[in-house]
Amino acid sequence: MSERDWDEVRRALELPSEQDPALLEQAFCHGSYVREEGLSTLTSNQRLEFLGDAVLDMVLAAELYEQNPTLTEGELTKLKAGLVRAETLHELATTLGLGQYLLLGCGEEESGGRRKPSILADCLEALIAAIYLSCGWEAVRDFIARNFSSLIAQMDAGELSYDYKTYLQELLQANGGQPPTYVTVETLGPPHQRTFIMEVRFRGRVIGSGQGGSKQEAEQNAAAEAFDSQDDWLPELRSP
Repeated sequence: MSERDWDEVRRALELPSEQDPALLEQAFCHGSYVREEGLSTLTSNQRLEFLGDAVLDMVLAAELYEQNPTLTEGELTKLKAGLVRAETLHELATTLGLGQYLLLGCGEEESGGRRKPSILADCLEALIAAIYLSCGWEAVRDFIARNFSSLIAQMDAGELSYDYKTYLQELLQANGGQPPTYVTVETLGPPHQRTFIMEVRFRGRVIGSGQGGSKQEAEQNAAAEAFDSQDDWLPELRSP
């Protein structure tokens, strides 16, 4: 599909020599490129992303299970959920420099597709699937363990957290917008066990919602939903 030297990409990402270059290329092939080039939709990275999501989930579950023998099922679930968040995957994909290898259509290129969190997160999951299909379980487990190890250590120490309210405000301001507003939609439960439901709004539009045992927690969850779904509403902000 492209003239890129995928063997060079393999070496840069420290992948095994057995890595199939065709699968590696497909992992970076965004749907916009496929459409522009008139290729089959099956040549994009979407199918690989589907498989990679499941592989990543299984590997991280195994790693967390083995490394934390005293944690309950609920505690392990919470740790894994933090590691597979779109923001976590986006940060790791950025660290690995995956954006520079993406195959994008012209429109997506011009709109900053190489930096979009959802595109980078999906690409990382597609890459994981490509490694699994080419090199097997041990190779993909090594890749995930190597690249997620510092995140797992931070999470085990309780150091890994995300201030989504700040992330969202920075995102809006970077795109010429003002800070969002947070509105309490509903308060449930008795006084000693409140649940707050909040919406985060921008220019009169609800861009995220969340709930929590405090207003601060509910606001963070609402901001997280807005940040993770930015590809749905951010283009409207950028339009004239």
